[in-house]
Amino acid sequence: MSRRIAALEDELGVRLLHRTTRSVSLTPEGEAFLPYASAMIDAEEGARHEFGRNLSAVRGHLRLTAPSIFGQEIVLPLVKELLKQYPEIGVELDLSDRVVDIVAGGYDLAIRIAVLKDSDLIARRLAANPRILCASPAYLAERGTPRTVPELHGHDCIMLTPIGKWPFVIDGEVHRISLSGRFTSASVEAVRSIALDGSGIAMLTWWDVREHLASGRLRQITLEDASTEELSVWALTPSRRYVPSRVKVFLDALERALTDSPAG
Repeated sequence: MSRRIAALEDELGVRLLHRTTRSVSLTPEGEAFLPYASAMIDAEEGARHEFGRNLSAVRGHLRLTAPSIFGQEIVLPLVKELLKQYPEIGVELDLSDRVVDIVAGGYDLAIRIAVLKDSDLIARRLAANPRILCASPAYLAERGTPRTVPELHGHDCIMLTPIGKWPFVIDGEVHRISLSGRFTSASVEAVRSIALDGSGIAMLTWWDVREHLASGRLRQITLEDASTEELSVWALTPSRRYVPSRVKVFLDALERALTDSPAG
């Protein structure tokens, strides 16, 4: 093993491991290289499963990241079923509204709800997920329902920190409008909770509020002079080739779950 690592270090021209008589640890270069090494192992595993006798084998460690509310309500139940169905699989689930570097972080899969930027990642669209302007019935009864973008300036807008300005489609173009309110948070769950409490108007996505719209705890606000931005639920993987079987079965299950509950 030491000879193979030394040969790899010679080929790369960097030191991957700190070695002493008592310990071995990764160098910064080794930490950066580790996700690529893991991907190569996954590639070998995928090839063996694809062409081996046991084509249904699903094993290994699945690392995935997803937005907090979507992850708790949609992804986590699927993970529970995956663990029951496949005893040789392990799952590490990161629920966070921050955007992570899935290659550097060694993730197999990221679920994103956003307008995707160009990147080297492989994107697979799973479902529609439009932005929804909404508030509680109590808030609208007290403050009235805005009908135009300018009228929003007279309301308490619950701001989600990563969005900043609210995007609206006006005459076919996206305009980002600066609004203000008494509460701001980076947490989608916190923004939804404040909206449910009757403290203002929120802009969230359909999958975050679908149950509350259906129950009447939140009401959708439709503007006369603008529409909200159309988003989608995306699955991002580091590579199109050699996708591990554990990723494939999870994505198939997620896509079925989203198809059973279409947005809008």
